[in-house]
Amino acid sequence: MFFSYDYKQSHEADRRAVMQGTPARVFMERAGLALADTVEAAMNAVEADEALFVCGGGNNGGDGFIAARLLAERGRATQILCLAEKFSSDCARAKIRYKGEVLGRIPRRRYALVVDCVLGTGLSRTPEGDAAALIAFINSNGAYVVSCDVPSGLSDNGIALTPCVRADETLTMGYMKNALTLADGVDVAGRVSIADIGISTPDKGTRVWEDEDVATYFPYKRSNVNKGTFGKAYLLSGGTRIGAVTLSARACLRSGCGYTFVCVPEAYAAQLGVAMPSCVVGDFHGLNAEILSADAVALGMGAGVNKELYELVVGLLNEYQGTLILDADALSALAAYGMEPLKKSACEVILTPHPKEFSRLTGRSVKEILDDALPLAGEFAREYGVTVILKNNRSIISNGIQTVINSTGTPALAKGGSGDVLSGLLVGTCARGVSAFEAACVSSFILGRAGELAEEETGDYGTTPEDVILKIPQAIASVRQ
Repeated sequence: MFFSYDYKQSHEADRRAVMQGTPARVFMERAGLALADTVEAAMNAVEADEALFVCGGGNNGGDGFIAARLLAERGRATQILCLAEKFSSDCARAKIRYKGEVLGRIPRRRYALVVDCVLGTGLSRTPEGDAAALIAFINSNGAYVVSCDVPSGLSDNGIALTPCVRADETLTMGYMKNALTLADGVDVAGRVSIADIGISTPDKGTRVWEDEDVATYFPYKRSNVNKGTFGKAYLLSGGTRIGAVTLSARACLRSGCGYTFVCVPEAYAAQLGVAMPSCVVGDFHGLNAEILSADAVALGMGAGVNKELYELVVGLLNEYQGTLILDADALSALAAYGMEPLKKSACEVILTPHPKEFSRLTGRSVKEILDDALPLAGEFAREYGVTVILKNNRSIISNGIQTVINSTGTPALAKGGSGDVLSGLLVGTCARGVSAFEAACVSSFILGRAGELAEEETGDYGTTPEDVILKIPQAIASVRQ
C-alpha cells in the first residue's frame, strides 16, 4: 500500500518542512539532483547526446535549471528553453547559477530528449500563452519526454487540460500525487517514480492498494473445509436480459465462494441451468426466506428499470441483513424512484455506479463528477451510509470514512459487461465473509488485474468480459505471489 496526496496536502507538507528549518532552496537543490539523475539515465537509454529543459518561471522551472546545471557539470550537453519574464525567488537563483545556453524563443529543430519543467502541481485552469506554446512544442517535437513532478497541463484531479504534456516518464517529488493516479494522469504521466527529497509525507492521504494488500484476502485454504465454509451468494434478475446476470454468475464462481445461486424468470431458468451447471438456478418470484438467508446478494444486472425492481430493492434494504450489491438497473431505479431507503438500510450496501449512473444518483453533471471524483464519492458514501465504487479507469472506493484509489485496470475493460463481472466478483467475495468496503477494494483490484492479463493475450480491442472472467484465477494467483 502507498498513499497519494492532493495539492493542498502537498503544499502544506512543503510549508511545514520549511517551517521546521530547512530552506526551500535546499529542497529545490535536492529535487534538481534527483531530476538530473533521472534525465541522465534516460539520455543513456535513448542514446541522446543532449537534453533540452523546457522551464517555466516557478519552482518547477527551478528544478529544471538546477538539473541542467548539474548535468552540464558532469559533461553532458544541455540547453534550456525559457520564455518566462517573471520568476520565483528560488527559480531566479537557480537560473543565475546555470551557465549554459538559455533559448528565448521556441527552436525549430528536434531533440531526442526533452525535460518538461513548465508547470508544477496545483494547476486549476487551462494553460495559456507561453505555457501553452511550450507544451505544444514538447508534444510535437517527437522527443522522449521526462516530466518533473507532474506533466504540465495535468490538473490536481487527474484531468488533462488542453494542452497537456504527454510524458514517457514522470519523476514526482517527495510522494505520489493524486494527479498521477487518477483519470488522464495514468495515460499522460508514463512511467512514474518518486524522488525522496527529505520532505515528510503529508497527513491523511488517499490509500492505493497493491498486490500484498489484496493477497491477504485470498489465504491458502486449509483442507478440512467444505462448500458451506465459503458462503452463499445470490444473484437476482427479474428481467429478460439474462446475459448480464450470466456474466456475473460466471465471475462469482471464480471468486472463491461456496455456493452461487442465480434466480431468473421462469422462462429462462431451464436454459441457464444447462448452460451453468455449477450454479444453483431457480425461478425468481420475489423475496423469500432463502434469499434473505444468503451471505450476499447482488441485484440489478439486466433487471430492467421499473417500479417492481425498486420495490424489491426497498424490500431488501428493509429486511435483508447480509451484504447487498446494487448495480446497473438497481441504481437507475433508485435514481428514478427515490434514494431515502438507503439511509435506513438494515444491511451493508455496495453501489457500483459509473460516472453517468453517479450523475443520475447525485444530480450532478458528469463533468462535475470527474472534476471532483474523490471528495464526491466520499460525501455520497457518508450521506447514505454505503460503500461506493465510482467506476472509471482508476476506480474510487469509499465508505465515507476510508477511501482507496484502485491501481489496476486497462482500456480493454471499457466494454459492456465488465461491470457485471465486477458485481459477480463482489457478491462472491462478500459471501466469503469479507466486509463491504474491503470486498469493494479487493474485487476492483482483481477485475483490473484480470483485464490486464486478458489484454496481454487478446489486445485492448479484442478482449471480452468472458476473456476477463477466465483470467480471474490467474489474477488471484498473481497477487499471492
